[in-house]
Amino acid sequence: MTVWITQRPEAEIAAEIAAASGPLAGVRLAVKDNIDVAGLPTTAGCPAYAYTPAVSAPCVQRLVDAGAVVVGKTNLDQFATGLVGTRSPYGAVHDARRPDYISGGSSSGSAVAVALGMADLALGTDTAGSGRVPAAFAGIVGVKPTRGLVPLTGVVPACRTLDVVTTMARDLALAELAAGIMAGDDGDDPRCRAWPAGAPLAAPPAPRVGMPLPEQLDALTPAAREAFARAAASLDAEPVDVSPILDAGALLYGGAFVAERHAAVGEFVCAHRPAVDPVVAAIIGASGDVSATDLVADGERLDAYRLATARLFAAFDALLLPTTVAQPTLEAVAGDPIGANAALGRYVNGCNLLDLCAVAVPAGEADGGCFGAMVYAPAFHDRVAADVAARVTGEPPSARGLGPAGIDLLVVGAHLSGQPLNHQLTDRGARLVGPVRTAPSYRLYALDTEPPKPGLVRAATGGAAIAGELWRLPPAGLASLLAELPSPMLLGRVTLEDGSEVVGFACEGLALQGAEDITAFGGWLTATAR
Repeated sequence: MTVWITQRPEAEIAAEIAAASGPLAGVRLAVKDNIDVAGLPTTAGCPAYAYTPAVSAPCVQRLVDAGAVVVGKTNLDQFATGLVGTRSPYGAVHDARRPDYISGGSSSGSAVAVALGMADLALGTDTAGSGRVPAAFAGIVGVKPTRGLVPLTGVVPACRTLDVVTTMARDLALAELAAGIMAGDDGDDPRCRAWPAGAPLAAPPAPRVGMPLPEQLDALTPAAREAFARAAASLDAEPVDVSPILDAGALLYGGAFVAERHAAVGEFVCAHRPAVDPVVAAIIGASGDVSATDLVADGERLDAYRLATARLFAAFDALLLPTTVAQPTLEAVAGDPIGANAALGRYVNGCNLLDLCAVAVPAGEADGGCFGAMVYAPAFHDRVAADVAARVTGEPPSARGLGPAGIDLLVVGAHLSGQPLNHQLTDRGARLVGPVRTAPSYRLYALDTEPPKPGLVRAATGGAAIAGELWRLPPAGLASLLAELPSPMLLGRVTLEDGSEVVGFACEGLALQGAEDITAFGGWLTATAR
């Protein structure tokens, strides 16, 4: 099986794993061979293109600094052009379980390396679905972040404005953690973007999820429809017209945006035609004939699709789609390399054009192979997409993932989970960190408010530890909460049991006059359960 283009010596890998430390300590990392790893050749699936970088791409280096150990460079559709995994002079990458079937591409080797246990984590790239289609066929997770969150420095471009570095793993928690570690401006990629102040840190407790209309699932086999229906049922998904997403996807290779392929590597392909896969050469060569007028016209069409997609997300927190259609055999792709490839992109191609984030997860089996479903959310709603995807897989939401840092807020009363004002946190994209207790130097009072709330005050003497919860809010969410905070409530610094300080709810001193001291109960929930 042609999973690898370059592998590192086992002894070097073992020594580095033994010495590794950090959140990814000892995680074996496979890297798609269009991403630079210091000292290992980067071929982009074309030997004539090969060069050996002196430094690793920032996305790789950040994972290595966190304890991951690179085990090798993986095979791919040449120049990341394809969704099939067969367009490589190093050989086609077969499905991990059914060798007569394709693995999906272009991040074919990365997906199969994880599926076969050769690596714990793998990097791919995703311009039109290349990090999601192979994940679906391999039965693993593929996380495609919002464009610009992970720097593309040290990545051979396919379509520079649309490329995204993706993570693959057998579980969502690891793929999410790795994506979060990779994110952040490196100072060299002009397309890097920072998290907006209001980027949500979690999905709502009961997210509203849309799914394609029945007729928009016509590309699926009956078995795949059943598998998708089960995934949709786990989210109580509602049918909605997703044609803006499908129509935008058709523009990627059926329109003028394919010109980006030529801008990326067209000069090399034209100068080295015999060294390039014939299908890849034909695609990239033809993309140089696109006119500027066509590109502008397709840009206008895309603007309309983006507006229509924004309206979809005004009604839904996320959308659930099949990741791809039926998995073809190697023979079928050989017989119709362009048509078979195009069919695989039906649900994935529009994602980056529309500036969406995506998480692809296993969703059972169909037709003897793995079936995958995919969660879409708007740009910078990566934590929302991951939380919704976790409901499909049955995993608990990950504590650490791809999202902004946020600001921690201690709540001790009406904003606790299940309490009447908790929605003021969840509506702002807040994420529950967990239960905490204050230092033993506070007193708690029952205030005369509607709804009832406690007042937390620091005591000079006779204080106690008070139970509460720590929530993490986007900075803009905390700012708007403060702006709407009614008297007599305040926000101030509160010391926790471990000695750390966080922002927490307090109250005006005048509000304590005549208020019942409920400190002895140790917390609001215990006091109100009387």
